[in-house]
Amino acid sequence: MPFFAILSLFPEAIEPYLGASILGSARERGLLRTQVIDFRDFTRDRHRTVDDRPFGGGPGMLLRAEPIAECIEWLEARHGAFRRIALCPSGRVFRQTYAAELAADLVHSPRVLLLAGRYEGFDERVLEAFDFERISLGDFVLAGGELPALCVVEAVARLLPGVLGHEESARQDSFATGSKSPAAENGAGAEPGLAERPASTTESVLDTPHYTRPRTWRGREAPAVLLSGNHGQIERWRTAAALERTRERRPDLLTDPRRSAAAERRRDVQH
Repeated sequence: MPFFAILSLFPEAIEPYLGASILGSARERGLLRTQVIDFRDFTRDRHRTVDDRPFGGGPGMLLRAEPIAECIEWLEARHGAFRRIALCPSGRVFRQTYAAELAADLVHSPRVLLLAGRYEGFDERVLEAFDFERISLGDFVLAGGELPALCVVEAVARLLPGVLGHEESARQDSFATGSKSPAAENGAGAEPGLAERPASTTESVLDTPHYTRPRTWRGREAPAVLLSGNHGQIERWRTAAALERTRERRPDLLTDPRRSAAAERRRDVQH
């Protein structure tokens, strides 16, 4: 069973979310295991000190290496080796491709350790000694790594078999890569040459727009094609709409200019 261990000074901030919604359901059904550990419990002084002033001066406090190291050693002595990931601004930007990589890796190495930082960060030596990967959610700074850790757990967990109610949900999400719609796979409505081209492993698109009842809301009509019952036309519309949305909002995701051009030529399909 996939197992996520989160090391944090504030487990009480993490546990409620892990027990709710998709993650809570996955845990109850035995599809996912989580454990949140307060590494303050591995301090040895009466004040339970986890931080200290950085060498060389500067503002703020730095997390000491030893409590984190002892926490990791205690955890791995009981469960075996973990893939170790630290949440910090200097890390690789966490994207859907990374989530998919972690989900695939859990089949063979089912344990992931997420280290949530605080204050000015970690003593660099503990990250080096335990060969941590580093993940950042983006170019902004939070008070700690608890929210990023939860983001990683949820992004990966929803890609695991059985976690979502419908297996197609994850494959049709924004940023999903390496897949094509049924229409594209059949060559229906695709640009010449695109249907035959292998799906890109790096390119991704935003999700298509979605609509539900009522058909008319405050004078705005849902696209008629979605109510046509013609599944081929619906798939072609969704493919074109997703490409157009990506072209307008995130053109950096379109690594193949032909796909961007295809969206441009089919703008009228969306109306």
